[in-house]
Amino acid sequence: MTLETTQIIRTLLLTALSFGVAFAWMPWLLRTLIHFRAGKTIRTGKEAPVFAKLHEKKSGTPTMGGILIWGTVLFLAVTLSVLAQSASGTFLEHLNFLSRSETLLPLGALVASAIVGFIDDYYNIRGIGAHGGGLRARHRLLIYTLIAVVGAWWFSTKLDWDLLHIPFMGDFNVGLWYIPFFILVIVATSFSVNETDGLDGLAGGTLFTSFAAFAVIAFAQGRYDLSAFCGVIIGALLAFLWHNIYPAKFIMGDTGAMSLGVTLGIVAMLTNSALFLPVIGLVFVLESVSVLIQITWRKLFKKKFFLSAPFHHHLEASGWLEPQIVMRLWVVSMVAAAIGIALALMDALVR
Repeated sequence: MTLETTQIIRTLLLTALSFGVAFAWMPWLLRTLIHFRAGKTIRTGKEAPVFAKLHEKKSGTPTMGGILIWGTVLFLAVTLSVLAQSASGTFLEHLNFLSRSETLLPLGALVASAIVGFIDDYYNIRGIGAHGGGLRARHRLLIYTLIAVVGAWWFSTKLDWDLLHIPFMGDFNVGLWYIPFFILVIVATSFSVNETDGLDGLAGGTLFTSFAAFAVIAFAQGRYDLSAFCGVIIGALLAFLWHNIYPAKFIMGDTGAMSLGVTLGIVAMLTNSALFLPVIGLVFVLESVSVLIQITWRKLFKKKFFLSAPFHHHLEASGWLEPQIVMRLWVVSMVAAAIGIALALMDALVR
């Protein structure tokens, strides 16, 4: 059996294990969220009348569902690492995917940003913050930036990395310019994923295809621990989607969207494939660009460009059914991910 075949089996087993673990404790988490009345607060009609009208029925739906994803990933990373050390030479040793060079940074960023997102969700539940809806957008962007700065520091000092890969052109040492580029990628990705989290199953499904794409890319580069890490996230995402598809029993919340957005950006940087990210995450790009267009248009012309932003709310306000929007954007994300993988593999052939 070849090394590649062994690693494929390992990644698939970890993905299935993650799904099983997440699925097993999901009912307890859901009951806990309901018990503590961790219900989503919908923005007021005065602030966002179209959005409020469309999503009034979602008010009170348990949020913080992202705990299921990052909690499962953290549990498996720590548990399998401990088991690998205590059962050296056994099959359990091969299931450990925690390594300093590949997965320690994305795991740390996942948990750190999840905690920040948890606080934001708590503010939303308790009606604290901007219009009772949690942190303001500028505060979120500041937090994304701070997390990105820490990640950039880790890359430059711990990994001694300042290499930027431009597809089909080659690798370039950019020195200190790598830091602002790293920050831009992380902030843009986390913001975009957060904006996509607005319909039942939308963020979960599009994140699934994006992490699957980078699992393939990481595997092709021989970064087997990172590929396995993506597989563990995928398994937890699938368990989350079981109860998040329309009509959702719980919502991902910022503790999920913020952490997974930051982590996706870091995975893209670790694989030196950040410039493929806009292709693989095309839906995220469409969502964030629609928000920027809406904000700019309102400031310049004092009226809206879209009926509502992000773009999925515009489609909803145009009369599209929620499951219809989600499923079609899933299809778009799958095709975009396939194109992104193909481009990344073609690029690898000409390096």
